[in-house]
Amino acid sequence: MTASIPSTSRKIIHLDMDAFYASVEQRDFPQYRGKPLVVGGDPSGRGVVAAASYEVRKFGVRSAMSSYEARKRCPEVIFVRPRFDVYRSVSSQIRSIMYSLTPHVEPLSLDEAYLDVTGLQVHKGSATLMANWLRAQILEQTGLTASAGVSFNKMLAKIASDMNKPNGTAIITPDDAAAFISTLPIERFHGIGKATARRLHAMGVSTGADLRQVPAAALVNEFGKRGQFYHDIAHGRDERLVKSERQHKSVGSETTFKDNLNDCEPLRLQIYEQNADAFKQMNNKQLIAYTITLKVKYADFTQITRSHTLSTAFISAESAHYWLDKLFLDIPRALPIRLVGVTYSSLASAAQPLPQLTLFD
Repeated sequence: MTASIPSTSRKIIHLDMDAFYASVEQRDFPQYRGKPLVVGGDPSGRGVVAAASYEVRKFGVRSAMSSYEARKRCPEVIFVRPRFDVYRSVSSQIRSIMYSLTPHVEPLSLDEAYLDVTGLQVHKGSATLMANWLRAQILEQTGLTASAGVSFNKMLAKIASDMNKPNGTAIITPDDAAAFISTLPIERFHGIGKATARRLHAMGVSTGADLRQVPAAALVNEFGKRGQFYHDIAHGRDERLVKSERQHKSVGSETTFKDNLNDCEPLRLQIYEQNADAFKQMNNKQLIAYTITLKVKYADFTQITRSHTLSTAFISAESAHYWLDKLFLDIPRALPIRLVGVTYSSLASAAQPLPQLTLFD
């Protein structure tokens, strides 16, 4: 696991998709657009709201609320069952966009992540311009909107991402941080839940300014090691690293079809497209690869992979077509196909390639 280096001058982006599951459903099914929509379980049973569109949030419907309560608050609400395979596929697209900007990405869930863009020179070195570029790329490539928060640490970036929702960017600069934190209700601090907030209220603490006045020793005495964290965030200090899950063990791209495919030619063209995307990502990271893998998921959600390793690195996306064709011919074709993906692995720096494999390797 890699990690960014903490610094008082860090540039952190928190990217959060807007009503992600519900927005995917409204994108894919035009009849749901502009309607109060809940992605979740059966309202007549013990179903729970997994996601709520902005149209239904006006009625007080929120994630984790019972579906029964959601219908009580908004009788016109439309319920749809989750399609997690689609959400995961879209999330993979979004993360590919993030990784094309920086390797320092810490996914928190399918729909949000931290990025450390400290020191990047693209977009004039501006984290705000980078955040807006990310949002524009996500909209262009997925048809979905995202909101972003920009600041010098994770806590403030996460708070900022919620300030201009939906489809907005907010910035909290080092110069603005102290005043912003002072007026912030303690419930808005990331890491302070309802139970902790109640205990802080009992201590006379309601805002960041109140929390700042409590000595660190008193907070540690009341909350243990977490007390020091609360003291730090009240002063705008949050040195937590943006930890990347990706060590460039592989680079890939995949897509889920709206309708399952049977015909060879459309499938082959889509495989080539995912291959071009994966190779471009690898190029952008200045990596080379010796192994290519083709992934196929069938209509019944079973999946299969086929791989091939070369003794020399792939020199272009087109150079992989021959091997992808061979791998595709090796894939059983009894069922229609709903997803294809291409992944490069056995990676090395383009500047320092791995030694070529010998016959005995």
